[in-house]
Amino acid sequence: MLRTQVVKLARATPSVQRSFSVAAVRAAEGDTGSTRSGGIARGDAWTNREQANETKFIREREMESLRKLKEKLQQQRKHLDELETHIKDLESERGGEQ
Repeated sequence: MLRTQVVKLARATPSVQRSFSVAAVRAAEGDTGSTRSGGIARGDAWTNREQANETKFIREREMESLRKLKEKLQQQRKHLDELETHIKDLESERGGEQ
């Protein structure tokens, strides 16, 4: 009886009818699937290896950026030393002329 009432209601109001088309599920960038039972702490050898590789990659990138910063700092120090010697030379020339 309930089924017949629902069918009648659906036929009576065409605005209630909906399209039942299904869109394909798409994964966003970085999605790897469902989470593992037990969380991240509990994983198989593949998960542990993947996490270790990611950690190593991040550490290498950080070390590379630190190396570049140290090189830039060294260049700046060298430039400051050159400017300081130039200032001293100018001061000694001015002191000798006066």
